[in-house]
Amino acid sequence: MERAIKLARQGMLRGEGGPFGAVVVREGKIIGEGWNRVLATNDPTAHGEIVAIRDACVKTGGFSLQGCEIFTTGQPCPMCLGAIHWARIGAIYYGFSIEDAAAIGFDDREFFKQFSLPAGQRAISETELAREQALALTAEYLALPEKINY
Repeated sequence: MERAIKLARQGMLRGEGGPFGAVVVREGKIIGEGWNRVLATNDPTAHGEIVAIRDACVKTGGFSLQGCEIFTTGQPCPMCLGAIHWARIGAIYYGFSIEDAAAIGFDDREFFKQFSLPAGQRAISETELAREQALALTAEYLALPEKINY
């Protein structure tokens, strides 16, 4: 956690983003690290956890981080939580909570609320479009002989 805090502080003081840093650890060794780089990259997905996961995947040469843990300065937002699950990380350790982040202007609570609503009640509309063509694409994918499921 000390490394995550140090990374967050460095990025924050350089004006790269908020106070969010993360490290991915496997068997007690840091294999990936990152900090919030939203402002530095103009990328709303460049959260500390996402950057750390990407770094760990590049360094390990794989997309699965099964057997790893993530240490992050702030409790993960919904996007980062989803990425942590997709990466198969087994445990999350965080410093400050969603409520603490909201108090300094990073309010993820509305996102969590929106995701709990039925699709028709969410603030951003969702419309199914070109279903048959999209389903044909899934059939093509299923027929690929050497696909790798993830």
